Amino acid sequence: MARRLLRFGTAHDISARTMTESRDFEPLSIGGGWMVNEPLFRLLLDLEIHKAQRLRYTVSIVCFTTERSGVGNGQASIAESIARRLRATDAVAMWTEGLVFFLLVDAETTHLPSILERLTTRLQTVSWSAGGSSYPRSAARAEDMVRQAVDLHTRARDEGGNRLYVS
Repeated sequence: MARRLLRFGTAHDISARTMTESRDFEPLSIGGGWMVNEPLFRLLLDLEIHKAQRLRYTVSIVCFTTERSGVGNGQASIAESIARRLRATDAVAMWTEGLVFFLLVDAETTHLPSILERLTTRLQTVSWSAGGSSYPRSAARAEDMVRQAVDLHTRARDEGGNRLYVS
């Protein structure tokens, strides 16, 4: 990790490169968590795991989709609504596949069901599906966490939705 960061230079260089590569998307705080793009989300997850290794805390992610009732902007408006209801230390990202990911700092897997319940009751949805993964409980690397969350999300959706599976 340190070698990859040194290749990019300072933290400002990393941030500038991430923003440039992502078509000038800037992180946006909308009264709670941060709205970020997929590359920045992956970078934040990787950095947060390294920090959690040193300081010994939990990092969780959730892969989430909904079917919204009524008219709206779809998953983008869902992502913004979720970000408003999270803490300032958390991040939300829309992925190209229409998935919404959120990064929850210092959130145990046992807390994920209550967090999802709080979020889904405030969203006007027909159904939703979610999969979660956590460091250090179920994965030690960011890529493994993302893969687990996507796999569990797919399982929840295939089994009828309105459920959260956590590894």
